[in-house]
Amino acid sequence: MTHERLTDFIELAHGRRAIRRYTDQPVPPELLNQLLETATWAPSAHNRQPWRFAVLEAPASKENLARAMGQRLRADRSADGDPPEAIERDVARSFARITGAAVLVVVCLSLVDMDSYPDARRSQAERTMAVQSVAMAAQTLWLAAHAAGLGACWLCAPLFVPQLVTQTLGLPPDWEPQGLLTLGWPAEEKEKTRAPWPSRVQFLDR
Repeated sequence: MTHERLTDFIELAHGRRAIRRYTDQPVPPELLNQLLETATWAPSAHNRQPWRFAVLEAPASKENLARAMGQRLRADRSADGDPPEAIERDVARSFARITGAAVLVVVCLSLVDMDSYPDARRSQAERTMAVQSVAMAAQTLWLAAHAAGLGACWLCAPLFVPQLVTQTLGLPPDWEPQGLLTLGWPAEEKEKTRAPWPSRVQFLDR
């Protein structure tokens, strides 16, 4: 990578933000296809490519998923004994985030092509490798979207209700929802900071 290309990538990485408010402008199908294809070039364990992407663009589809997840969120927080007004704010915020984006990408994990082992230790390691691979594909998709001028935000909520998401969307049984990536043209700007990078790094042999 030349110095110029590295500089461009550093600027891209530093500029990425979690965008939660979008315009009504749709994402062109050819652009969305290009982003999804780019995501499949992420690295993966054994090159098994365990990622799966379920894409929702129709308002009715997004609203159906948002309502189903909202009902479960309300039930879970009610069982926790949280104040009703706080619960309803949370449910409304979740509904707005899910339905306010032009595109929803439900990022899923499939283990069908991964290795299998007779013991729990190696099986868990194999699953972790698959989860890491899916996360790298999601990050690649997010950075590609940002490079195209789109906003995006990662929502972990499907991890709490994977069966609900699978049933609501009619996903194949081996597709395990890991998260939601909302995509759209940004209607907000954000500034973020990071802890100084040396505070998170140890050079063990310098």
